[in-house]
Amino acid sequence: MPHFLWVEDFKASETERGDNIISSTIDLVFGSILKSQEYDDEYDARDCLEEQGVLLKLNLLEALEFIHNPDELAKVDFIVLDVDMPLKRNGQPDKNNYLPPLIKQYQLETELKKIAGYQIYIDLVIELGFPKSHILFCSNHAGYFEEFTQKFESSNIKFPELLQKEHNQEIKNWLTEAHSDYFVLRRGIIEACKYLKTLNTPTLAFNQFIQNSENHVNVDEMCDYLDILENFLPLREPEDKATIYKLLIRTLSHEWEAADPKKIRGLAFIMKNTRNWITHNSNLFNELDENIMAYLFITNMRLMFNFDTEIQPYEKTLLNLFGNSALTVSDLKVKTSNKLIPLSKAYLELKNIVLDERQDRNNNVQDSFYFNELANNLQQSNSSFRNDKQLFAKFLYQMFWLTTSNPFISTGNRRNLLEIKFWDFKYSEQPYIREIARHVYSHSFQ
Repeated sequence: MPHFLWVEDFKASETERGDNIISSTIDLVFGSILKSQEYDDEYDARDCLEEQGVLLKLNLLEALEFIHNPDELAKVDFIVLDVDMPLKRNGQPDKNNYLPPLIKQYQLETELKKIAGYQIYIDLVIELGFPKSHILFCSNHAGYFEEFTQKFESSNIKFPELLQKEHNQEIKNWLTEAHSDYFVLRRGIIEACKYLKTLNTPTLAFNQFIQNSENHVNVDEMCDYLDILENFLPLREPEDKATIYKLLIRTLSHEWEAADPKKIRGLAFIMKNTRNWITHNSNLFNELDENIMAYLFITNMRLMFNFDTEIQPYEKTLLNLFGNSALTVSDLKVKTSNKLIPLSKAYLELKNIVLDERQDRNNNVQDSFYFNELANNLQQSNSSFRNDKQLFAKFLYQMFWLTTSNPFISTGNRRNLLEIKFWDFKYSEQPYIREIARHVYSHSFQ
C-alpha cells in the first residue's frame, strides 16, 4: 500500500481526553484501510501504525524534522495534517533550530500552535514541491478554522482540502484515490529496491545467465541499477502513464542483453523475451497496465538476486494489484493436484497459430517445440499477429507456466501434437512461486 505521513496530536493540549481517543481517532481517519485495534498510548500507536505504512508524528517539530530530511520524506506518498498541534514535547531538542524563527514570525508560540499545520503545508508545497493533491487536512479543531482559512487568503494561496474527522465518506474517498494502482505499483517498486540493496550478497543470481565470467555484474552495478528503478516513477501520477511504463520496462529488462541465450532457462525466458521484444518491436509495450508491470518486476528481481523463497513484503504489495482476480491458495491446490491448469490448451493455441501462419511463406514463421520459442518465433516473423499487444502480454503470463511445466513427448516424435504432455511442476512447494501462480492465473488463461 502507499505510505502516509500523519501529523496528529490526539488533542494533546486538552487536560482530559477520552480513554479511547487514540483508537477512535485512528479509526475515524484510517478505519477504511487499517484494522481496528486498541492502543495503549500515542507511542504504542506510532509503532503499530508504522508497520502498516502510516508514519505518525505528534508535534510540529517532529513533522518539520521529517519533511526536511529527503530520505524520510521519500518514505511517504501522501500526507494527512492536523490544523493545530503542540510545537514539541518537553525536553525534545531542536537541533536544526526550526522553531525559533517561526515563533518570531508568528510573534507568539500560541499563534503558531493554532495553525501549525499551515506552516507544514507551506514548507511541503512551496519549499519542497510536494504535490498539493497528496495532502489532506483532517482536524476537529473547528475553533481555529477561521484563522486557518484567513492565513491562506492573506497569502494568496488556494485553500487546500480540509475535512473534519467525522467526514468518514469523504476521507474514505480520498484514501481510495491514494490507493490507486499507480501508487501501489510505485511504492512496491521503491520498497523492493530499498530491500534488495540491503542484501549485500557477494554473488548475484543473474550471473548464472552470463557466459563469460569477465562480463559478470557486481553488487555496485546492481545498486546503481536499483537506484535508477527506485526513482523512476514520479510522485505525481503522469497523465500518460503508458509512456513511462514502457520506459521502465525497457530499463528493467536492459540488463538481459548480457544474458547468453544458451544459458537461459526456466522463468528467465520471460525476461529475455521481454528484452528482445521491447528492443525490436517496442509498440507491443504501448499499453502496459500495473498488473503486468508488477508481474515482470517481481519475476525480474527473483531472477537477479539471491534471497529466500518466502514471499517478501514488497511482493505482497505488488501482488495486491491483482485484487479479486487472484485464486485462493486452496483453489490453486485443487487445480494443480487435479491437473486442471489448461497448459495443453494454451500451448496448442499458440502452436496452431504458428502452424497456420507457416502456410503463408511470406510470414516466415519458424516452427519450434517449446512455448517460449514459439512465441519468440512468431514475434520475429512478418505475421500480423506479432503486433497484437494483448496476445503477447498473455504469452508473457503463460510463460510462467509453460517454462516450468515444460512440454515433452515420450516417443520423441515432436510432430505428434496428440502425444504432448507437461511436466508436473509443484507450484505450491515454494511460497513465492505459489503466490505468483495464484495471482497471475486469471491473466494467463482467461
